[in-house]
Amino acid sequence: MFATAKDLRFNISMLFDLLTKGEDITITYRGKPRAKLIPFNADEPSPKSSEMFGMLKDEAKDVDTTVRDMRKGRNFAL
Repeated sequence: MFATAKDLRFNISMLFDLLTKGEDITITYRGKPRAKLIPFNADEPSPKSSEMFGMLKDEAKDVDTTVRDMRKGRNFAL
């Protein structure tokens, strides 16, 4: 099913009813698909079982320091 961003905003309960019935919903914005809602399946493995989860577990720095380093601005001046 297709739903607009306005439907998502004002008719979310209707969309949840459709998800409960197992239907996928494509959200459109200005006529173009932007997102997809899919029913949650508790039997599927959690995202934590992904191979990407915990990829920095062997880093010596803590997570806060790593994230701050990634967010630092770049200085291109020579």
